[in-house]
Amino acid sequence: MLGTRIKPYREQVAERERREAQGRVFRRNQVFGLVLIAAAICIWWLFHTNPKWIFPPGWWRP
Repeated sequence: MLGTRIKPYREQVAERERREAQGRVFRRNQVFGLVLIAAAICIWWLFHTNPKWIFPPGWWRP
């Protein structure tokens, strides 16, 4: 059997808080990465589409 032991309450709470903090950082980084990927896809789409679809002739005039 592995060397398991009963941990003191304060140690358990500290580990739980550390895991929660790591989870928050992981989720933040994951969201930031997804936003970067979405921005890259939008930029790629803008450069690979027909410019007349984005800026039709006369779009700057009222």
